[in-house]
Amino acid sequence: QVQLVESGGGLVQPGGSLRLSCAASGRDFSINFMAWYRQAPGKQRELVASITSRGSTNYADSVKGRSTISRDNAKNTVYLQMNSLKPEDTAVYYCNANGYALGRWYNSWGQGTQDTVSS
Repeated sequence: QVQLVESGGGLVQPGGSLRLSCAASGRDFSINFMAWYRQAPGKQRELVASITSRGSTNYADSVKGRSTISRDNAKNTVYLQMNSLKPEDTAVYYCNANGYALGRWYNSWGQGTQDTVSS
């Protein structure tokens, strides 16, 4: 199995920025698709941004233009840079990755990191 560990969350003022990181680890694995999701209190989990192994990206309309997802394949790490943060960005952010590990397909989730945008 592939484990994902997120970091970088916390309390940020409106208009501020944050950078989330998610590092994958495991045995004999490859990563195809990586993404960030978020879940606000009382709401369903939603896709924030995704990136394929070739670097193609996709963003939710709510973050488009003020967020950048990137990945370092050598470090098996995906990043999410978010700028001009709004209170409605407050949520638990989850990292997601899929691919093959020891010849078997996997789809892994991180434990989540709380990001709060408040003055």
